[in-house]
Amino acid sequence: MHGHTIVCGDDALAMRIIEELSTSEVAVIPLRSADELDSVSINTAAAIICASDDDAVNLEIALLARQANPRVRVVARLANTVLREAMSDGNGPGAILDVADLAAPSVVEACLERTTHTISAAGIDFVVSGTSALQDGTLRNIYGDLAPVAIIRSEDSEIPGELIACPGRDVHVRKGDWTAMIGTAEELSAQGIKVAKPIASQPKKRSLLDRLIDSVRAVRDDLNPMFYRALAASATLLLSSTVLLRFAYRQPGMGWIDALYFSSETIATVGYGDFNFVAQPTWLRLWSIVMMLAGVATTAIVVAFVADVLLSRRLSHSTTRQKIRHLHRHVVVVGLGSFGIRVAGVLKTAGTDVAVIERNEDNRYLAAAAELDVPVIFGDATLRQTLEAARVSEARAVAVVTQDDMVNIETGIVLREMLAPTTGQPVVLRIYDRELGAAVSHRFGFESVRSTVDLAAPWFIGAAMGLDVLGTFSVGQRSFMVGGVQVRPGSELDGVRMFELSSLTRVIAVEREGQPALLHPRRDTELSAGDTAYLVGPYRELLDMLRKGQRTIPASSR
Repeated sequence: MHGHTIVCGDDALAMRIIEELSTSEVAVIPLRSADELDSVSINTAAAIICASDDDAVNLEIALLARQANPRVRVVARLANTVLREAMSDGNGPGAILDVADLAAPSVVEACLERTTHTISAAGIDFVVSGTSALQDGTLRNIYGDLAPVAIIRSEDSEIPGELIACPGRDVHVRKGDWTAMIGTAEELSAQGIKVAKPIASQPKKRSLLDRLIDSVRAVRDDLNPMFYRALAASATLLLSSTVLLRFAYRQPGMGWIDALYFSSETIATVGYGDFNFVAQPTWLRLWSIVMMLAGVATTAIVVAFVADVLLSRRLSHSTTRQKIRHLHRHVVVVGLGSFGIRVAGVLKTAGTDVAVIERNEDNRYLAAAAELDVPVIFGDATLRQTLEAARVSEARAVAVVTQDDMVNIETGIVLREMLAPTTGQPVVLRIYDRELGAAVSHRFGFESVRSTVDLAAPWFIGAAMGLDVLGTFSVGQRSFMVGGVQVRPGSELDGVRMFELSSLTRVIAVEREGQPALLHPRRDTELSAGDTAYLVGPYRELLDMLRKGQRTIPASSR
């Protein structure tokens, strides 16, 4: 066999890669272990995809494959950052990818309710931004030359929630329909579409006022509620004694300051020097006894509560629950795997507070979480008390991203029962497989289900086929991709006009050698050999289009 693709792995990602390649008429040979490399004709293979969920297996096969065939495109999945960076240096044809890096931004966007995605193509920053149509009309009338990416029909439509991918500009929309358009930031702004600022590359520093407010709130929350009662009783005793001594103490009389001083001295039982009750009426001397006994009791209680706060603050370095108490509008991340720590890191970079729930107290990413200053609660996220400890009711959003789909679904259901629908807090579920994710979304009504397979598979396939995948993003529950394809002489795309392309893809730019990039090409624009066309669309259709740009057809078949 010659020019085939070898795929190693047996999980949902590997199965999806095999399925997509087979659909694209690419010869695929599955690989189970490194011992079988010779039997799968590695010397004549075009590419090998190491998509197992075990870094050790992927690393071994990638190294042996490169050694056996220096020309083969090696695409390896590595979650370990050190290994990934080392392998990427001088890897040769192919790519070293991490599923978390590829899919985490989509989860973060859902948590922050961002509808803006920035993707660079042809040296231009294109922005995909979603907005509700403000009026009835065609997309052309409302948005001009902007390229439509998708429409999601509103609840008032005949088919509520229907998603139309890459509709034509003459498609009619109704007021309230959700529309996703792509163009430059200036083009979107000119059409009245708000473009969110990109996530900062460095965490945003909090103002002094915000930090002060957080400190006051933390002290308030740390104090035992009984402290305030004890403090109130002590203050009441002091004030009442001050008033009583001001008007009842004789020989000599007292001013307000003297009365306050003598009351404090008696309540604190520090002894008498300046004043005493020896020459005072019997009832006032009896009152002094009450003051001393009550003072000892209330002072002891107040001091005990203060000592408890000081002790708890010393222990706060080893207990995360103290840190979580002052969080407000934070994001709760359930699961501290390679995916969860990546999501937490991007959220912290965006200036958002994060709390993590993790079941395993020996998790390998605890040190990374400590570096990010992210508190971690250990417990079962399917239990309400664990979620309450993370203060999900006050959270901005919850991202459930454990490695177990069933745990994610169960946690999502518990969260849906805990959080009132009126709060509008996004609950984002990571479901590995697309079909299961779609079924869960439909059955349980989750609006933000992200399939890591859907988001990551195009990158692996594109790298294996020698294609340029620029980015993936989600609209509704459907994954879209932006990619660039170079039109080879004699390929299926050579000489094709825009209107002859698949209706499920959209060409956003065409780059020709020696010429500036052509944005939003017209229907009669013709692709020529050497052109690089940048397209957006559902990833299956786009991968097929990218493949056509490479495949040369015989002259007799043209």
